[in-house]
Amino acid sequence: MNLPLPDTATLADLLRARNLKLCTAESCTGGLIAAACTDLAGSSDWFERGFVTYSNEAKTELLGVPVELIEAHGAVSEAVARAMAGGALARSHAQLSVAVTGVAGPGGGSAAKPVGTVWFGFAVHGQVHSERLLFAGDRAEVRRQTVAHAFRRLLDWLG
Repeated sequence: MNLPLPDTATLADLLRARNLKLCTAESCTGGLIAAACTDLAGSSDWFERGFVTYSNEAKTELLGVPVELIEAHGAVSEAVARAMAGGALARSHAQLSVAVTGVAGPGGGSAAKPVGTVWFGFAVHGQVHSERLLFAGDRAEVRRQTVAHAFRRLLDWLG
């Protein structure tokens, strides 16, 4: 699967038109979603902040993800992605958030969570949505596809 990155300017226009701000909570992408947002001049109008929470401790300390949730489900899980999305909103001035946690590879995968597994959490319009995708490719490709999907979903909900 080779997905192009969506048009950041379109996302920016939709957020500005609705007077909304976005925040991100990223693990496997290490800030790539926030970087894609801030590549666009004037992004401070619609991009509020980004949390890079690569370690479990960062997820707990910065986003308020309960340690027990991580221990019970693992960092790469629906429960943690949802908690990350909600925690990012609670700790920002944004109205919507996207959170990602996954196994980008090349190691770290398992039978239950193979390399390429990514959980997404989206807090939009007061509701948290989540989904799991399995991406093919090397580490860079998994991360690129994760960023592209995050943007596509945000555009879907705003468009």
